[in-house]
Amino acid sequence: MIVIIDYGMGNLRSVENSLKKLGIKYKISGEKKDIYEADGLILPGVGAFRDAMENLQKRRLIIPIREKVKEGYPFLGICLGMQMLYEAGYEGERSEGLGFLQGSIKLMEPKEDVKIPHIGWSRLEIKRNHKILKDLSKEAYVYFVHSYMAVGTKQDEVIAETEYGKINIPALVGRDNIIGAQFHPEKSGEEGLKILRSFGEMIK
Repeated sequence: MIVIIDYGMGNLRSVENSLKKLGIKYKISGEKKDIYEADGLILPGVGAFRDAMENLQKRRLIIPIREKVKEGYPFLGICLGMQMLYEAGYEGERSEGLGFLQGSIKLMEPKEDVKIPHIGWSRLEIKRNHKILKDLSKEAYVYFVHSYMAVGTKQDEVIAETEYGKINIPALVGRDNIIGAQFHPEKSGEEGLKILRSFGEMIK
């Protein structure tokens, strides 16, 4: 069973509705016990990096999450949840992240005049093969809502990018059992459902 982690800042219902549509067993919980018993974890997120990490800390969920990831259980971070996979976030002062991936989260600095936040549909440019991409269209468009992005990422941890304002944004990242989506698969129609289905198939 997948546990959708409830820490007070996630778009839980949209993720829940997508998993329900796919027939994937899930549970919404912010309890340590449920996280320890999960076969896979989804960390959604909307809001500020610092607040999100503080909420995880207050609920004493950081250690259970780190232990499950270390044990090899599939983990998917969505939007802010993806950003929290990195070492630090810079929304004002530096805030420590979960540290699963190399790099940090900083405000986007587009090279042409575009609106921030980046809101809307953008095309994924696949950079390397990964099982999360199973059945995904070569010209997949997915839905983004964000002002911050991952920088200083390891190139071999970038699965797909998107271009916005003439900068390349890590859109889908991961290594081993860890996956992060800067976009919202639960709001990305059929292509998003394909990604969530592939994540579900990673569950043993």
